[in-house]
Amino acid sequence: RGKMDKIVWGIIGCGNVTEVKSGPAFNKVENSSLAAVMRRDKTLAQDYALRHHVKKWYSDADALINDQDVNAIYIATPPDSHEQYTIAAFKAGKPVYVEKPMALNSSEARRMLEASEKHSCKLSVAHYRRAQPRFLEIRRLIQNNTMGKILSAEIRLFQAPTPGVANTWRVNPLISGGGLFHDLAPHQLDLMLYFFGEPKSVKGSSSNRGKNYQADDYVTADIIFGDNVPFKGTWDYTVTPDKELDLCEIKGTKGTLRFPIFTDGCQLTLEGLTKDLHFPPIPHVQQPMIEQVVNYFLNKGPNPCSASEALIVMEMMDRLCGKLK
Repeated sequence: RGKMDKIVWGIIGCGNVTEVKSGPAFNKVENSSLAAVMRRDKTLAQDYALRHHVKKWYSDADALINDQDVNAIYIATPPDSHEQYTIAAFKAGKPVYVEKPMALNSSEARRMLEASEKHSCKLSVAHYRRAQPRFLEIRRLIQNNTMGKILSAEIRLFQAPTPGVANTWRVNPLISGGGLFHDLAPHQLDLMLYFFGEPKSVKGSSSNRGKNYQADDYVTADIIFGDNVPFKGTWDYTVTPDKELDLCEIKGTKGTLRFPIFTDGCQLTLEGLTKDLHFPPIPHVQQPMIEQVVNYFLNKGPNPCSASEALIVMEMMDRLCGKLK
């Protein structure tokens, strides 16, 4: 494995997430290009490649992994195949950027981490919000004590069931690891980890209230992060449309931050004065993260989200959903 001076990507699984959020960014970041894509359906793989001007397409993952032109792999399949493809890439000596959730559960995530060490291959996880200017600024406000000592953090995510959701892989635990909690909470719990440090205790519960599908649709969390920051989380995917909410609230002795995680915006209240913090929209939301991953793969910077950090997130989720005692 000679020294790489450019990252040439192959994507396994070019579904929705790769259309705008991530895919185009691989060609826009410095020292990075996208050379090949793979989908099990060859027609869809070809369609993606032609629309995005990608030279090669495959319907077989091993063929893409072993393509001599490709020196890094982005895995954007559903979670049930993350471990298998990650380890296959490592066996071919190629670093991996893997979608979230990192895997179906924390034992798979741990095996991926161990494989990364065993094969001396780099592994980064797509908790991409930690590279975006809005969340970097929130983290800065927390860490430089603008809000004083942090007293509490709370996340509420309430969503109404969408028609047809029962037929999607996202609510099939065998493919996704759980329900919509597994799809969205990795971003939220990762930000708490990024802001406050490792959890000291994790308690919670999960249940299937709506019975719209097999997976849990109601999850609660009581976590103590880092330097004794108490966190409460509630994820409810059974509310009526008028009750929908996406809110994170962080309270300190001097002020409060309120912001959604999945849409833009942030309010900071200090000494009774509230100001809105504005950040320009990001056309490809993963681009700042992919930039950092490319630098990490080229030995020009740290790992923006390591396997061990993502494993902590998977362990929190497993504990909240009763899969880890």
